[in-house]
Amino acid sequence: MHLSDEEKAMYDGRDGPAVQKAMDLLVRYGEALGAERLVETRNVCATITSTTPFQRDFAQTRGGMDAVFSEFSLDSQEVVPIPKFKVFTSHLQLGFDPGQPERMGIDTQTLQFYERSERHAAGLGAQIMNTCTPYQVGNVPTRGEHCAWMESSAVVYCNSVLGARTNTEGRESCGAAMLTARIPDWGYHRDENRHATHLVELDVDVESVQDWGLLGYFIGEQVQSGVPVVHRRGRDIGRAPNLPRLKHFGAAAASSGGVELFHLVGITPEAPTLEHALGGKKPVEVLRYGPAERRAAYERLNTTAREAEIQYVMLGCPHYTIEQIWEAAQLLEGRRLHPDVQLWIFTPRAIKALADRSGHTRIIEEAGGVLMTDSCSAMSRAVPPGTRAVALDSAKQAHYLPAILGVQAWFGSTAECIEAACTGRWQGGLK
Repeated sequence: MHLSDEEKAMYDGRDGPAVQKAMDLLVRYGEALGAERLVETRNVCATITSTTPFQRDFAQTRGGMDAVFSEFSLDSQEVVPIPKFKVFTSHLQLGFDPGQPERMGIDTQTLQFYERSERHAAGLGAQIMNTCTPYQVGNVPTRGEHCAWMESSAVVYCNSVLGARTNTEGRESCGAAMLTARIPDWGYHRDENRHATHLVELDVDVESVQDWGLLGYFIGEQVQSGVPVVHRRGRDIGRAPNLPRLKHFGAAAASSGGVELFHLVGITPEAPTLEHALGGKKPVEVLRYGPAERRAAYERLNTTAREAEIQYVMLGCPHYTIEQIWEAAQLLEGRRLHPDVQLWIFTPRAIKALADRSGHTRIIEEAGGVLMTDSCSAMSRAVPPGTRAVALDSAKQAHYLPAILGVQAWFGSTAECIEAACTGRWQGGLK
């Protein structure tokens, strides 16, 4: 590992023990990955706060919030004082919504400890966005900018849609990056690793959010950790997908597989042409996505579903945009939820404030639904009591929630989910 003079000074302890430990972690991490140097980053997205009783007890017995950061964000059993961050740092989603702890089964002690850890993180310089979609609420890196981000759905959006550069980092590597403004130069930070490895030829139109989720789920299963480029021979892919479609597409591909970067010819910034996306090389595999593949992806996502009777509808994975909240409010206006169904919609705090001012929250609540923030059912492992079957418009959530909580999951469109919330029964199907 070749270090600059500035990096050597941090490594030798010039900036104190926390920065020294951060540099030591990054050097060990980089050497394990085969990186020859570090790259400067000014943009970190990570989890810093603590939401579990284990971390609460750890703080109480080992030395407070600095002990939690030392152990869980620096891999250091020695407690060191944590200085302010050198890097613009955004906080990702939590294990519950602090505004509605009772609904999510959170006791007062856990809530109070989280609030303490939030104050600590903010004091160090973290932006308390508390979302899996930081690009919605103020963290929008530019093309080519080196970042250090956690959260698979955020990473794939950052790399693919924005053209910034990050690998899927962990709490420790991000913690070290906050204190040093450095991250190992490997993987998707490097030009040679950003070219497409797999070509996906479209044989069907991809229009709706549901369509994009199904395509992403198919691609993730097929390419795993490869880099797909999506192309339609002889014509454009179709109408350019908006933010919700790109968000759901990437999240699905990162769930059924390990996709961290994709290219859409003529749409995403590093794919002006198919040849450019491939970097002049031949793909290792050419895949076709037509009606049969679309049907198979839909059936796999609904494989756990058996009962048509629904107890819970969850929307907002990844966190809903203001456009998606507006759409849900339109579908709900003048209607009421079935008395045996609960509807939870998750979004960032900042977007909920906009929904409040725009009247969308009122419409959702008058229908019997709840607009929530900071988390989701997969992260919180929380669903309404008695839930057996849940309706979802997220391929990512349909992939994870049955495995995490043992529930049945129906995947479909937002309109189908709202209809299930109001009737108590799933009536969706692939169109």
